[in-house]
Amino acid sequence: MTLLDSPLAALLRYESGDTDHASVLDAALEAFMDFGIRRTSMGEIAKRAGVSPATLYRWFAGKDELVWAVGRREANRLIASVAAEVDQRDDGETQLVTLFVAFLRGLRANRLLPRLVATEPEVILPLLTTGAGPVLALGRTYLAQVIAGLQISGQLPAFDPEPAAEMVARLALSMALTPETCIPIEDDEAARQFARLHVAILFGAASRPDH
Repeated sequence: MTLLDSPLAALLRYESGDTDHASVLDAALEAFMDFGIRRTSMGEIAKRAGVSPATLYRWFAGKDELVWAVGRREANRLIASVAAEVDQRDDGETQLVTLFVAFLRGLRANRLLPRLVATEPEVILPLLTTGAGPVLALGRTYLAQVIAGLQISGQLPAFDPEPAAEMVARLALSMALTPETCIPIEDDEAARQFARLHVAILFGAASRPDH
């Protein structure tokens, strides 16, 4: 069973409304990239999506709800891409390292977050700091399931995975918001070595010199 076949699949799939309204989310994402969140109107999104403003407001109560729907889909896409790279046949350390490197790569590839942090910090930062509970819950749930699976297979010691998963989720969110760091996030191989030395060991998956 892969992670995408597991109970986590419910989190990785978009909510039914998101799937049904994919064209609206696509239109909103592109509008946010072009104009930013604050200067994008619901009318502009409706026009790009080819629907009437009245229809758009039936689907989404307002722009805040639409922003969250776009953000949720972006987060789901990132987690799905990370999960697809983790081979459960690998040992626990390698899985954790792959997860870390895949996440960093996904952050580098994301277009929307750095654009909004740079141009509209007053809009995006509250959503990803004091209001970041739903984002952290998504990351925590995913990582806790990865840890639990490795514990079941005997590749990690027994401990409550939720606090450890939240710690890493908070670290990941911090790195997403503040990419300036001495951690080698721009080079996959350097990031992999960093993860073996400093990340995997946090979960009892001690780095081995032969890797």
